Amino acid sequence: MGIELRPAQALRLLHQSALAQARAAEPDLSLRQTAILLTVYLEPPPHTVRGLAAKLAVTKPVITRALDSLGTLGLLERRRDPQDKRNVLVRRTVAGSLYVSKLADRFVVLAGTLAP
Repeated sequence: MGIELRPAQALRLLHQSALAQARAAEPDLSLRQTAILLTVYLEPPPHTVRGLAAKLAVTKPVITRALDSLGTLGLLERRRDPQDKRNVLVRRTVAGSLYVSKLADRFVVLAGTLAP
């Protein structure tokens, strides 16, 4: 079940969310960082640098730079795969879970303010 939005409403929701994010005390993430974060939190694990790069159609160094920033913020962490040391697994954190939860709550509130 989806929510029905006209294109202008969808853009307004994105705009209001971006404004709220920019004003919030939480870290200000880029769209790419947000896409990576939400992929890790909304799609089932395991998540690897290689898999995220393929999903976003970017190179592994692009993902690595984004993960460096997200790791510094405590929103994600990287660990070597104990079964295959060549792979790096990207894992959720408590701080990241709280960040994603607040982001979702913000969208719910903003969606409720859209004019029909």
